[in-house]
Amino acid sequence: MSEQMQRITLASRPDGAPEAGNFRLETGPAPTPGDGEVLMRVHYMSLDPYMRGRMDDVKSYAAPVPIGGTMEAGTVGEVIASNSPAFKPGDFAFGMGGWATHACLRAKELRKLDPAHGPITAALGVLGMPGFTGWYGLTKLGRPKAGETLVVAAATGPVGSMAGQVAKAAGLRAVGIAGGAEKCALAVEKFGFDACIDHRAYDTAGDLRKAVAAACPDGIDIYYENVGGKVFEAVLPLMNTFSRIPLCGMIAGYNLGALGGVNTSGPDRLPMLWRSILVKQMSVTGFIISNHYDLYPAFLAEIGPKVASGEIAYLEDIAQGLETAPATFISMLNGGNRGKQIVKLI
Repeated sequence: MSEQMQRITLASRPDGAPEAGNFRLETGPAPTPGDGEVLMRVHYMSLDPYMRGRMDDVKSYAAPVPIGGTMEAGTVGEVIASNSPAFKPGDFAFGMGGWATHACLRAKELRKLDPAHGPITAALGVLGMPGFTGWYGLTKLGRPKAGETLVVAAATGPVGSMAGQVAKAAGLRAVGIAGGAEKCALAVEKFGFDACIDHRAYDTAGDLRKAVAAACPDGIDIYYENVGGKVFEAVLPLMNTFSRIPLCGMIAGYNLGALGGVNTSGPDRLPMLWRSILVKQMSVTGFIISNHYDLYPAFLAEIGPKVASGEIAYLEDIAQGLETAPATFISMLNGGNRGKQIVKLI
């Protein structure tokens, strides 16, 4: 009898915020690896905000998950069968296995992990795509200089916390924006931000702007954008001349679905945005991290030892069981996680 696997598929496309009914848990036989393929039993899977975009059938930088298809995710686990000389049973690896207990992937799509170098979950967060995203966006697009001021939205997430810590090491003032007093305390006490502002404590962008301005008396030189919405409206007028905005995400608009994060019900703020970019000679650069993995070895070489020594802190929020993934994902989109959101399957 073949080994059984479970997976969570996209049952229907959400209209606005995802709901439990948009997902379906299915059980069936685990796949058999073909030539050059590896079968991995997944121990942990990642949940990330970008997955919300994959649920919509709209043109984007990656294809949407088809109805009935397995939800996409980065996974780490143990090789249990291999038809490739690059892997043997018992090896641990990272690959895009999806929301499933097993993953059958080509060997060239996997990256071997050494559990002796630290928890394998780090490959999903601080030393994986999110940490790399924070490092790349700040160092390559933010172009930080000692004495400057950085503001980071979603400061306690794996992207924002990496950006903030790298900035502090480079001699910048780092100001975080997060949702809730507990997260703001984490930003300062665990991740070393100079200050953190609770955006939930302010009803309007104008009120939030006053709080950000008080924490940034010399203005803002770099704004690491993960959120959009009210936070972006608060920050934009405070940007300095020649400031930079690495544009990583806009989670405040993800549940607008096919609108792509654009809220057409409010006033048109595009003229204000373009004018600000022009008169302040700002650099605003959107990026997709999958286009920059040629720099991943440099990231690992710089950040890996700092994680091992404790110089770079990280936080993981681990839910238990594949069946909890939909509810955990929905909660994460509403700020319910503390640190990198992971689901433990074994």
